[in-house]
Amino acid sequence: MADITIYHNGQCSKSKGALELLRDSGAPFDVRWYLAEPLSASELQMLLTQLGMNPSQLIRRNEPLFIDKYAGKTLKEDEWLQIMVAEPELIERPIVAKGGKAIIARPPELVLDFIK
Repeated sequence: MADITIYHNGQCSKSKGALELLRDSGAPFDVRWYLAEPLSASELQMLLTQLGMNPSQLIRRNEPLFIDKYAGKTLKEDEWLQIMVAEPELIERPIVAKGGKAIIARPPELVLDFIK
C-alpha cells in the first residue's frame, strides 16, 4: 500500500487532473474509486480529521442532488456524515491523503506541493 491515496471520481475533471499529476510525478499512490467503493463512516471521519474539516464543509453544495434534497436544510454534523456515506457523490473532490494529512486538490496543482 502506497503512502499517498487519491479519493477519485472518474467523472470529475478536477479529479482526473489530480490523478494525472500524481501519475506524472512518479510517486507511488493508491486510487480509491469512492463512488464504486463507498467510504464507511469511520473512513470518512478519518479523512475529515486529516482535512481538519467538519462533515458539512465537505459537502458539494452545487450538486443537483444537494440542491434537490438538502438545500436549505439545517442538519447536524453527524447527519451530514451519514448523508455522505449514503450518497458519496456529495463528497468534495478530489481528496489526496499522505502521512496522516489530506487536502482537497482544487485546483489539481495543489497536489504537487502536497506530495513533496
